[in-house]
Amino acid sequence: MSTTTPSATEQRGEFAMGWKVLLAALIGVACGASPIPFNTFGFVLEPIHQETGWGYGQISASLMFYGITGALLAPVFGWMADKYGVRKVAIGSSFAFGLTFAALGIAPASIIGFYFLWFLMGFVSIGSTPVGWSRAINLWFFKNRGLALGIMLLGTSLAALVVPRIAVWSIEEFGWRGMFPTVALLPLLISIPFALIFFREPRSEEMPAEIRDGGDLTGVSLTQAMRGVRFWIIFASIVLISVAYGGAHIHMPEIIKQHGLTTEDGASIMGMIGIALLSGRLITGFLLDRFWAPLVCVPILVVPAIACFMLMGTSTDAVVIYFAAFMLGFAAGAESDLIAFLAGRYFGMAHYGKIYGMLYLPFGVCSAISPTLYGWVRDATGNYDGMLFAAMIMFPMGAVLLLFLGAYPTFSKDSSKIHPQPELA
Repeated sequence: MSTTTPSATEQRGEFAMGWKVLLAALIGVACGASPIPFNTFGFVLEPIHQETGWGYGQISASLMFYGITGALLAPVFGWMADKYGVRKVAIGSSFAFGLTFAALGIAPASIIGFYFLWFLMGFVSIGSTPVGWSRAINLWFFKNRGLALGIMLLGTSLAALVVPRIAVWSIEEFGWRGMFPTVALLPLLISIPFALIFFREPRSEEMPAEIRDGGDLTGVSLTQAMRGVRFWIIFASIVLISVAYGGAHIHMPEIIKQHGLTTEDGASIMGMIGIALLSGRLITGFLLDRFWAPLVCVPILVVPAIACFMLMGTSTDAVVIYFAAFMLGFAAGAESDLIAFLAGRYFGMAHYGKIYGMLYLPFGVCSAISPTLYGWVRDATGNYDGMLFAAMIMFPMGAVLLLFLGAYPTFSKDSSKIHPQPELA
């Protein structure tokens, strides 16, 4: 039987208790391995191609080595956060990410060596993504969890607004090799000091009563979650949407060039995507706390299909391109917020790190494969239209799947008591 004693968080309010932790997590996400590589890579594609002669697909494949490695290790980092505490995992991984990202500036003129450095970065840095930071936010917040996660994920929006401009400036000043150590200063000098001062998990009495029972966290194990239909519905939806969006974001500077716009326009459009990500996360997070999550996200995730149609061809209407980029960014903001929210609401917090890590796996893998697919289509056809058409189909398919999730389950201290939890045959 669950306790009804008001927790310290309920008495003072979730934001009053957890705002410092939320701020540190926001900055940690902004300077972490989730947004920084994806907001800089598009600007070094051309200079690397010019220096090495490697194809766009070959260069983009480095993100596949990075993303797949990190994604496969996400459940391991989630387990470590559950067992040893998210503070140690997030700070240590942020430090390792900064060092390995800087090392790309001295990458050898060998595609194998280039791939190895991206693989190494994926091996050590996944804890600096929401896989790490979101566990603490889910422990501090319940009634305002959607909004809090949205605020935390504003870090990626902040990165999209700031990092592309830093990347363009540093490439102009120091070349593409100088860009990597310059941007690496963000985790090393900004996010780690903030985390050391402010970031921690709540004590038992500081946790919302809804996620604990007699002081213990409630929820199902990873094995129980994977036996249920819901886990695989969420998994499949993530696959479709991540394949559709990941490459569109990375190749956006090149996509807009085919519409007659410049590299400087590309930086501005990436900034526009940052604003869209920000809007998508705040609005979606606010709505998730008030309405059933799949119903909120279906229309939001259908919108980017229209954006993909608008980005096909070679139209030079800058207004259309900016609008399409905004729609894609808004949907991406909703998706990232949704993964962490659904993991906590449908499976509880007792084993959140492992479950979220397992759901982050398809997100990371498919976000890594997607740029390579976009690059291969570009190399084979000279444009991105074929991949944009495929994405136009995948977005609504991934959105509609979420409607089959059903009502949020309830949990007790006995993790086997979850109602309702349809299981696979």
